[in-house]
Amino acid sequence: MEVLPAIYAFPPLKKTFKWKNFSSIFHKNGFRLSILPRKSFLHGKYRSCVDWDDAYVEDASLVHNLNRKNFPQITENFSLEVKPGDVRSYNSTLSSLLLRYASNGFYSKAKAIWDEILNSSFVPDASVVSKLITIYGSVDNFDMVSQIMRQMQLKDPDILPNICALSISSFGKRGQLECMDIMVKEMVSMGCSVDSASGNSYLLYYSLFGSVAEMEVAYGRLKRSRILIEEEAIRAMSFAYIKGKKFYALGQFVQDIGLGRRNVGNLLWNLLLLSYAANFKMKSLQREFVKMVEAGFTPDLTTFNIRALAFSRMSLFWDLHVSLEHMKHESVVPDLVTYGCVVDAYLDKRLGRNLEFALSSLSKHNSVSVSTDPLVFEVMGKGDFHLFSEMTLEYTRKKKGTYNMLITTYLKKKFRSNQIFWNY
Repeated sequence: MEVLPAIYAFPPLKKTFKWKNFSSIFHKNGFRLSILPRKSFLHGKYRSCVDWDDAYVEDASLVHNLNRKNFPQITENFSLEVKPGDVRSYNSTLSSLLLRYASNGFYSKAKAIWDEILNSSFVPDASVVSKLITIYGSVDNFDMVSQIMRQMQLKDPDILPNICALSISSFGKRGQLECMDIMVKEMVSMGCSVDSASGNSYLLYYSLFGSVAEMEVAYGRLKRSRILIEEEAIRAMSFAYIKGKKFYALGQFVQDIGLGRRNVGNLLWNLLLLSYAANFKMKSLQREFVKMVEAGFTPDLTTFNIRALAFSRMSLFWDLHVSLEHMKHESVVPDLVTYGCVVDAYLDKRLGRNLEFALSSLSKHNSVSVSTDPLVFEVMGKGDFHLFSEMTLEYTRKKKGTYNMLITTYLKKKFRSNQIFWNY
């Protein structure tokens, strides 16, 4: 008689045969098990002997706590006892045991449970199927992945797109780009269209784990399918270009997406300005800034700080002050990056005595804050005053300080041997 491990949707016999070593493990936790032959159950020999009053619900959390070391070596088929009307708890236990078997390498036992699920009226949750697919994909068992997809298409085609989206995301987070490609091909072969969420996840993970060339191929596929690239994917691609110091390609990319898009705010314009600021192409930077304003976009703090960093590094004092006045006119509150641009520009040219005048248009007693887009620091880095301020606030354990305090401390340290007066 063939005996395989499986969990059945039938209630157990009133008098159950218990395996000593197996049942003793679980009775402490109130987890009761019945060991019954598979063939007898399939032939319905015991169905008429069911006493529903004697059945009760098992604890699904116990299955979650099992690991490979204490996983029971089951040599007999067993069934879980279930109270009528509480199918949800039973299904949770069933799904948990399925994933636990698969994740610990008991593939034949997991397949037996999976087959029972398919033959029952129970429709597994999309997240459970996605996790099962991820487990098989992680061991390169793509035949089983394809089989599961086909089986779910027959079982419940409505949840198939959700399963595909979750599986793509799961493979992507692990950096398994080949598995992600296979999932996309499976989707297309079964007639499922790649939606915006799946397409953006696909591009996002290629940006994080693939080469720039692979990322551009993935971007080309999405562009041909007319899927709109969302902000998270745009940032991921931009970071990949920045990491590879491909600033020209960064500028071409954001222009290809379309600078007129309003749903991502000033992100695309700021990235374009950043691509010019990285190589200090000041004329192009100024020209694109004017185009941005003419197109109806209002510069934000990141926009102004990109320009201020470029002006500061190039010692363009007049342009820096014009930018500060423009910022004041637009009611944009400066942050630590803005103050750092002014301080570093003047001290680099040994103009510390003029610093009080330079900062007269900025409020000295505001609390310190940093609101600039972090992508700016990936390109331009952080100035000396910015780095000093972060270290000072961390060392003194002050979550909030004023620019007045930081500037005074910075000048005392930098010019300790010189008689430089800083009067506020």
